[in-house]
Amino acid sequence: MNNVQKTNFSKKYMIILTIMLVAILEVLDSTIVNVALPNMMPSLGADQDQITWVLTSYVVAAAMMLPLTGFLSARFGIKNLLIIDVTGFMISSFFCGLANSLDLMVFLRLCQGAFGAALIPLSQSILRESFPLAQQGKAMAIWGLGIMAAPVFGPVLGGFITEHATWRWIFYLNAPICFFALMMILAIIPVYAKEKRRLDYTGAFFMFIGIGCLQIFLDRGNSKGWFQSDFIVLMGMISLFGMILFLYRTATNATPVIKLSILKNRNFTLCTILLAMFCGCLFGFITLQPIMLESLFRYTPMLAGKTMMAIGLSSAIAMITASVLMSHIQVKYILIISLFLASAGIYHESTVSLQASQIDFIVGDAMLGFGLGLFMVPLTTYSLATLAFEDVTEAAGLFAYGRMLGTSIGISLFSTFVSRKAQFNWSQLSAKINIFNPHLHTWLQQQNLTLNNPKALAELQSALSTHSSMIAFIDVYKLISIILICLLPLVLFLKNVILTETKTVTH
Repeated sequence: MNNVQKTNFSKKYMIILTIMLVAILEVLDSTIVNVALPNMMPSLGADQDQITWVLTSYVVAAAMMLPLTGFLSARFGIKNLLIIDVTGFMISSFFCGLANSLDLMVFLRLCQGAFGAALIPLSQSILRESFPLAQQGKAMAIWGLGIMAAPVFGPVLGGFITEHATWRWIFYLNAPICFFALMMILAIIPVYAKEKRRLDYTGAFFMFIGIGCLQIFLDRGNSKGWFQSDFIVLMGMISLFGMILFLYRTATNATPVIKLSILKNRNFTLCTILLAMFCGCLFGFITLQPIMLESLFRYTPMLAGKTMMAIGLSSAIAMITASVLMSHIQVKYILIISLFLASAGIYHESTVSLQASQIDFIVGDAMLGFGLGLFMVPLTTYSLATLAFEDVTEAAGLFAYGRMLGTSIGISLFSTFVSRKAQFNWSQLSAKINIFNPHLHTWLQQQNLTLNNPKALAELQSALSTHSSMIAFIDVYKLISIILICLLPLVLFLKNVILTETKTVTH
């Protein structure tokens, strides 16, 4: 290898390091704040319902801005937009740490989400341009190590910071990382050409209304009782009309906000649907598991986080494995294996009982994580492989929005399923509790209690609540594992892509 080759090789992997760093910031900030919410409530003067807007505002802003990634990168240039977003993210993060009211915090989180939205699609676009197609599996694997590990390690890091310092340091720590990333962007990332594109302000307005209200509908629906809440019904109706008007405007305008013609690319569309549904299942599970571990198994937040680290560690190993396999095995087969592994891991956790040990959860999480790693690298590479470069950034924004939309839907629906199923189970189990039931008397004997003991009723209610919730979690895990298997037909419809150094061949 001559000196020029060595320089090119080193620069390419410095590019990966740079964009991985900025992308981690966006993914990490979407999960790290969760565990700090109880500590933030007294500082911001918010109650338990109000404080969730700290999470919702970030997701809403990011969802609204993601589809505009293609337009903004064309208008400002990819490198310039990256500099603007990292700088804005750094400033808004720092002031989030200084916020002393809920209103100010929500505003700053909106800014943070808006600036952070494009970081992942811009990263994918730069990877697509910097590496030949045959090397993109390896590049995506290295980049993906941080992207996939961040949401898993986020709650652990957030718990550590809030336990040993103040919640404000969750935001302060973003500033030096952003500054370091900014210096690397200026030194490493090449300058990309700009393109004069007009923004359809009417279409953008309808898109913001439709996507913003949809995200609020999904994020707040479960806590508000869905259609029992007038607010949620209103958000749903506004979102529906906003999206209908946006689609009509896009179809009839010569310069639409988003080039929906990209969706004619079969592989891109199928990959986006697969990503959305997989992430809905994945993050639905990741949201529910710590709740189950902490409420039913009495794990501390730190212990629950350490248990779930198996997902991040095994996915890191699988990503490296996937990058090697892609040069020897068709991507379809890798994706099929990954779905079976992820489904088997979650199904394993549906077979545990209240006497399960930590290793039972670690085994299931490790299988899920390995399936996750095998899934993400080939899918991300395939999604953009057959697109023209001028469409890559816009497609990456839509691909990332698919991830976010699927995640929001999965978390909302599976959380609702668990809460409703637990209530149903409570009714079913409590109906069987009567003095003629021999199992009741056996249970009382095991607890050294009698029906006349006031403590018996409290213990019985606690046992009913625990078992009702456990059955609900088991049922939703089984449902998730079935949905993952149902994704297999979509994989079979993907066109096979031969990744070479110079061109992409589909058949």
